[in-house]
Amino acid sequence: MSQQTNQQLAEELTSALALQHQPLAISFTQAPVPGVEPFAEAIPEPTEDGRSGRVPAGCVFWMKAAERTFSTVAEDHGNCSVGSVTHGFKTLEEVGNLSDVGALVGAGWVAPEMFPQIPVVTERFRYVTYGPLKDSPRLPDVVFLRINAKQAMTLSDAIPGLRFEGKPQCHIVAIAKEQEMVAVSVGCMLSRVRTGLPNSEMTCAIPGSRLAEVTQMIKTTAVIDGTVANYASEDSRRFRL
Repeated sequence: MSQQTNQQLAEELTSALALQHQPLAISFTQAPVPGVEPFAEAIPEPTEDGRSGRVPAGCVFWMKAAERTFSTVAEDHGNCSVGSVTHGFKTLEEVGNLSDVGALVGAGWVAPEMFPQIPVVTERFRYVTYGPLKDSPRLPDVVFLRINAKQAMTLSDAIPGLRFEGKPQCHIVAIAKEQEMVAVSVGCMLSRVRTGLPNSEMTCAIPGSRLAEVTQMIKTTAVIDGTVANYASEDSRRFRL
């Protein structure tokens, strides 16, 4: 871990971006993180093709993680085939004939030829741990933010090569982890409905390996934006009645 603690970096990110939701830590491991309890909500009856999970989709864990730290395994994510693929729990071949994939293809939301292009976590990890960044005992693989348009503006100014992505929303986690790039997702309808993410919000994934560097770039840009905002406000006074 860098000399800065996860708590310090979480506070700096929150302050610089004026975040309404605290930054989250996402870690992929082959063994449980010591001291972290598993996510233990009941799994409902499966669909006819065997799909089920502890939440409607892995993206729902982003919302749960604002409250506490917990670990998950593949079956916890199993209700959403798309998320199971992006997180490395399943292959395209394993989910291609499942009902949720068929529904998305049938609706025209995604074409079959698009699936191989979706970024995924390449190693099949046994555990994914979620929780507030400030509480993370290790440097996470990915830091996850819920942001608005102004915060996305600051990120765009701060980070060279920032990627803006669309559906599926969860693949920005794979981009951050595998490609070590910062990625913003405008969201996807599948995730927005399942998570209840407000229409005014987007999401951002930051590689944990670059967290201190990216945080510093954001802080620098936020100061510049503040200076420009003050100038624009003063200059606009001439036009007020």
